Amino acid sequence: MLAQQLVNGLFIGSVYALFALGYTLIFGVLDILNLAHASIFMLGAFTTLVLVLKGVPLLLAILGGALAGGLLGVLLDRVAFWPLRRRQAGPLAPLISSIAVGMIYVGTANGIFGPDVRHFPFDVVRTPTYTIGPVTFTLAQLTIFIASLALMAGLQLLLRRTRLGAAIRAVAENPRAAQLVGIDLESVYAQTFFIASALGAVAGILFALTFNAVSSVMGSAVELKGLAVIVLGGMGSIPGSLLGGLLIGLSEDLSVAYLSSGYRDAIVFAILFLMLIIRPTGLLGKRGLRTA
Repeated sequence: MLAQQLVNGLFIGSVYALFALGYTLIFGVLDILNLAHASIFMLGAFTTLVLVLKGVPLLLAILGGALAGGLLGVLLDRVAFWPLRRRQAGPLAPLISSIAVGMIYVGTANGIFGPDVRHFPFDVVRTPTYTIGPVTFTLAQLTIFIASLALMAGLQLLLRRTRLGAAIRAVAENPRAAQLVGIDLESVYAQTFFIASALGAVAGILFALTFNAVSSVMGSAVELKGLAVIVLGGMGSIPGSLLGGLLIGLSEDLSVAYLSSGYRDAIVFAILFLMLIIRPTGLLGKRGLRTA
């Protein structure tokens, strides 16, 4: 039973980690928490569901959901953050602004799709089941786990090996100096929001496919988990997001298996509380993005 719970925790933890990458990337570049990220997580899932119901193949529907999430992220930046950057507003204003836009996104989804939980067609989510020793998993779970790790590795490579990655790291380190050497700050901010939001949308799609459930409030189930992940792993650290996500996922499944489902969130945030006391910078430091 322990082996099965460990595997389950790794699967859901990889989705948490992918979701938290959006928080990490935006925080690393702009030093703000984007609390509308959970609504983009939800809208990416809804976009994919709509495309699937219209007959679009699942892979193309996922790409469409990721694209929609990225564009919504750019819109979010233009509406919620760009005007405040121009006015050099304090750190609290962008936080409140992101909450407001997130609520608009959720309210819009609720108005279009209603409050009921929607489901993907059974033939879309039905996959073979495999058993290896005491462990049972589906092809969908394995695919989700591999896809999450691949996307995180891809982001790491982008930040280390591309001109865009170098520009993102330069802006994260010192925006003024980056601007002096010819980097277009607003272009970097827009591209960062697109990438972070597309990753958040993919996390929402994978989460929806895992549980075959899409609703306008599904983002609230992972919003605080994402914050817990980046605090546990280390603010701004991409490897830390992976480690934190896996640890959160494992702690959830083990608490359900050996205690009760009612203790699941209590255990997760108890771990977070202890981390803040023992090591406030998280397991892998504070500014991993700048050295990613």
